[in-house]
Amino acid sequence: MSEVTSLFARKVVGVAGDAVDADDVLRSVGLDPDGAWDPKHMLAEDVYYDMIERMAMQMDITPLPLVVGDAMRTDEYGALGLAWKAAPNLLGSFSRVARYARLWTSIVQYEVEDTDEGILFIEHRKGPRRLGMRISIEADLASGVSLSRQVTTPDFAPIEVCFKHSAPKTTDHHTAYFRCPVYFGAERDAMLLSRESLAVPNALGDEGITRFLISHLDQELSEIDDAPPLEVATKDAIARALSEGLPKMADVARGLGLSARSFHRRLAEHGLTFQTLTEDTRRELAVGMLREDQYSLSEIAFLTGFSEQSAFTRAFKRWTGQTPASYRKDQTVA
Repeated sequence: MSEVTSLFARKVVGVAGDAVDADDVLRSVGLDPDGAWDPKHMLAEDVYYDMIERMAMQMDITPLPLVVGDAMRTDEYGALGLAWKAAPNLLGSFSRVARYARLWTSIVQYEVEDTDEGILFIEHRKGPRRLGMRISIEADLASGVSLSRQVTTPDFAPIEVCFKHSAPKTTDHHTAYFRCPVYFGAERDAMLLSRESLAVPNALGDEGITRFLISHLDQELSEIDDAPPLEVATKDAIARALSEGLPKMADVARGLGLSARSFHRRLAEHGLTFQTLTEDTRRELAVGMLREDQYSLSEIAFLTGFSEQSAFTRAFKRWTGQTPASYRKDQTVA
């Protein structure tokens, strides 16, 4: 069952103010209005969306996701929020969200993609694009901007923000909040971020704290790891093929006894994409080999499907916020 942390529900209701009966709304989704804000207390996806849609019947909900995002604080995310703050820069922060998002939601997958125009932070969410989902997606990206402004500079702004769903009656709130062009009816839900803004050091970046938190988050992730057999088999096939370059989806599908169409459909049923699995596999292999002294950086680049070591370095820094060399050095020190 797809779930999301109750933290989001409490925050949405809290910022609505007197426009709704907060206690009644929280009780309607099984939350005690006076209870603790526990990020690990989860709500079913449909229950969360239903709650937002009930609120929309009582108030103008257009600016609500932006107010929600602006109200989010890193400390409310527990260890993940601390890992965001402790990352050396925003590239590391966004990469950690993409890696550890499953700790607070199973309805979303995030992806960090390097493009010619900048770095894309992409949100993948499946299911009918109902109002509750649309508001939740807007609040998600607004939260990313808010958290970025908290750890770098209040002037942080994306290059552009895109949403797949159609625009509300007015988009003035969105443009004012994001401080950049905002496009609706786009091909994906994403923020385009400049490399320069992502390279600015986080005010509270701390490598020692980072190593501790990442270890803690990895442990938490392993405890909830329920990867479907198809995901495991796909990543194994990708890993075996990488030394000859990036594998093609059709070739991996054929090796698993599936047509490309069936393979794509079955991955989508689990909320997965071949591109994401390839990226995850390359990152996991690289991290594992960097912990072993017998592999040189050039060998690791080759074995993870990169034709040049410089391309591997850029990708690894996108994944972790560190260069391969500095990551290996930290592991040695630890």
